Amino acid sequence: MTLSGDNPDDLAGFIARFTRAACTGPGAKLAECFTDDGVYHDGFYGAFRGREAIAAMIDDHFHAHSENLKWVYKDICEGSGLAYGSYRFHYDSLLPGAEGTRVTMEGMGRFRFQKGLIADYSEIFDVGIGMTQLGFPAERIARSLQKRAAAVVDGPIL
Repeated sequence: MTLSGDNPDDLAGFIARFTRAACTGPGAKLAECFTDDGVYHDGFYGAFRGREAIAAMIDDHFHAHSENLKWVYKDICEGSGLAYGSYRFHYDSLLPGAEGTRVTMEGMGRFRFQKGLIADYSEIFDVGIGMTQLGFPAERIARSLQKRAAAVVDGPIL
């Protein structure tokens, strides 16, 4: 994979492999896209550091709570070891009380690379949209968004 911009198809192919691995599993396939100590910052589940933790997140969270996942990136751009893109993500919920609910979210992802692997992945999307589609009560959504707002205010500038 090149990150120099000489062949943007390599980066798009890498990100397609990343999303395919997240959607189909097993988690170890996604973990192969990361450095040994890479971090995946998931918008719902939090941060997972290292290949073992990333693999467990996919197996124990993504695939335990959802099925029929589809994740497509577009408008990918890169430079200086960073790549950004917008995405659309769909899944059918397996959560009790929301089984079979189709959830669709749009967001943006940021990939920070080291030696052709992901050292840090983070994403931005409206968590409230997903929670609303799942039928979560307004109070639960408000508590979640208040915690997330506090984390942004108190967190580091990226």
